[in-house]
Amino acid sequence: MTETITLTEIPGNGGLYAKAALGAVPLPGALSARKPVLPDRRVTIDGVQVDPGHLAAYCHATGLRFSDTLPLTYPFILAFPLMMELVVARDFPFTAVGAVHFENVIERTREISVAEPLDFSGHIENLREHPKGLLVDAVTEVRVGRELVWRQISTLLHQQRTSLSGGPKSAPPPDEVPPPPLRVQRVDQKMINRYAAASGDRNPIHVSGIGAKAMGFPKTIAHGMWSAAAILSTIEGRVPEKITYMVKFGKPIFLPSSVNIYADRVASGWDLSMLHPKKGYPHLTATLR
Repeated sequence: MTETITLTEIPGNGGLYAKAALGAVPLPGALSARKPVLPDRRVTIDGVQVDPGHLAAYCHATGLRFSDTLPLTYPFILAFPLMMELVVARDFPFTAVGAVHFENVIERTREISVAEPLDFSGHIENLREHPKGLLVDAVTEVRVGRELVWRQISTLLHQQRTSLSGGPKSAPPPDEVPPPPLRVQRVDQKMINRYAAASGDRNPIHVSGIGAKAMGFPKTIAHGMWSAAAILSTIEGRVPEKITYMVKFGKPIFLPSSVNIYADRVASGWDLSMLHPKKGYPHLTATLR
């Protein structure tokens, strides 16, 4: 039987990060073993009202237009603490520390007004192996009354050995000088600090040089969902109401950096990408359909 956690307010990310850090500390003996089974649990919160000041700060950090409707990616910020509430649990198959955002899919049925009260429901499903570790899908649904208006699948990767690890590795594609971009985006720590404040995602890999090095990065990196939001500003006003936005995250953007932005109109929507300006490898590839 599904356990339902009903919240009365969206939890603060600070407390969730503390739980994540504690969850990474092994318990003694058999208690420390995590079972490879997802707990049957969901988290809900009803009647969430968007704070226009918070929305304005998000738009300032991402370059998206502030209006009386929500940007396509904005509900992710409200849903993120609910996802974390599930992942930091001690009976989750892996620790939240070290998990990375692998890819993201957003489905929107219509534009959402800032004034509409939003009901959120989230759960985790589809635990599976990958050559680089374990994957799970964090699913969030947003309703206005009984109407489903926004749905998201955030795929998380926890890097560890699995039965698929150790196989032959394909040769990485050679670096190629990319074609001339639609525009060049400069990304620096000040910009990412604004996003961290607006999103509540102050993971040390994004805001602390020491924290980034502790997690194996030479410098701080930009948030993947900052990239997914910022690239949409390139086609602002040309995104249909009913849309599916599929994002795959590539190599991290080290701060500070410049990245090449591409947006190509296709018959069924848009193909978007964010590439390294000299080596051409992708930081992000995405489709809008």
